[in-house]
Amino acid sequence: MWVTNAKVVAIVLGTLALYTLIANKIPQVQSEVPQTLTLGANVTSEQLVAAGEKVFNGIGGCTTCHGLGTRAPNLLTDEQGTGPIGARCGKREAGKSCKQYLYESLDNPTAYIVSGYQPIMPVMTRQLSPEQIWAVIAYLESQGGIVDVTGSDIPAAAAAPAASTAPGGGAAGGGGGLAGGSTDPKAIIQAAGCLACHKLDGQGQVIAPDLTHVGSRRDAESIRKKILDPTSSIAPGYEKLAGIMPKTFGAMMNASQLEALAQYLAAHK
Repeated sequence: MWVTNAKVVAIVLGTLALYTLIANKIPQVQSEVPQTLTLGANVTSEQLVAAGEKVFNGIGGCTTCHGLGTRAPNLLTDEQGTGPIGARCGKREAGKSCKQYLYESLDNPTAYIVSGYQPIMPVMTRQLSPEQIWAVIAYLESQGGIVDVTGSDIPAAAAAPAASTAPGGGAAGGGGGLAGGSTDPKAIIQAAGCLACHKLDGQGQVIAPDLTHVGSRRDAESIRKKILDPTSSIAPGYEKLAGIMPKTFGAMMNASQLEALAQYLAAHK
């Protein structure tokens, strides 16, 4: 009897050790910018702009498309003779101020598509908190325009993302993390805007490698590493796009989400 008990104990301990090893191998990453900014009603325009610049160049991943002026309009420098975004945002749509246009672009990016570009931008209000969204708007307004975002705009926007729900049951608001913290791979993929560049199961764009059969060429570990460090490997034929994939996705997901996504994609043989 004692031999049988010893075998059971050994199996249990071995299983626990294995899962502990796996858990410790999953990278725990921290966001460059806190998921929730502390911006009160008395926040100054300077503070908003500074916070927005960090989001724009960090967790927002905005420079991936908007920094080149090829996949999306260049926002920080001149765009076809119209100046930086702060100088032209109030002239995009009739009847919309710069602030209104920029919010619409982040909340409903397909409402107005700039001529010459494809509708590939994800809904950023599903990825960022209201504080981050309005900080980015203030930063963009500061690029050649007048910053009129105030602390009063932030509470007014707080209810907007909460009004909808991301696929998979997670809340859409950015305050709860990417896809509201859901571990549903499809919800994570939509919230991260992966299909803006990749094709998967017949949906999405063909700008970056097709992920429909990604599991036949990458295992879960390789996929996980690619998400955390996009420059760790470059798919053949896509050398010119090296560095385009945002480096912030790992910071936007917790370990459970990262593992769920890696396993889901690895199963696509």
